[in-house]
Amino acid sequence: MTRTASHILLVVAAFLGGLVLFLGIFLYAGGRFGAGVSTASAIGGPFRLVDQDNRPITDADFKGKPFLVFFGYTHCPDICPTTLFEISEVLRAMGGDADRAAALFITVDPDRDTPPVLKDYLSNFDPHLRGATGSRDALAAVEKEFRVYAKKVPTGNGDYSMDHSAIVYLMDKDGRFVAPFNLKRSPEQAAAELKKYL
Repeated sequence: MTRTASHILLVVAAFLGGLVLFLGIFLYAGGRFGAGVSTASAIGGPFRLVDQDNRPITDADFKGKPFLVFFGYTHCPDICPTTLFEISEVLRAMGGDADRAAALFITVDPDRDTPPVLKDYLSNFDPHLRGATGSRDALAAVEKEFRVYAKKVPTGNGDYSMDHSAIVYLMDKDGRFVAPFNLKRSPEQAAAELKKYL
């Protein structure tokens, strides 16, 4: 074997070894082997907030029903109202089965999104959709549990917007994360998937 061929073989072997090591670390960190804990179980968790009627709302309120969770804020100009409209359309397409499922909108803007503000905002969407707010610390804990990114972005004149994750989480009847819920299909198709978890 020539020196050039040996060098190429050594580089390829090093690359493959590094790739295997990287995949091993990635899978271990993701819980796909080793401890046996899946990444799904690491998303979500217990919470204690207040709803749009200023009543306590906790994760226990959703036990026994599959539910969708979306984080956003009422001053959001486009993504939030569009997503909540799409969730409302899915619930509408479920017909009577919508009573056996749930949907939760958790604000990332507690300074502005008080219970009365949430109640007024949610009156534009399906009545099955509940809102939740709370203290900054309580919401920060829920954001951490769901791995949500949220950051205040000043826009001038003392105003601000919120940069945030825009994932709709599908949770099963036991409150465990199933997968991101795809709304980029017909409401009937999305409703049929949600019904599988009833």
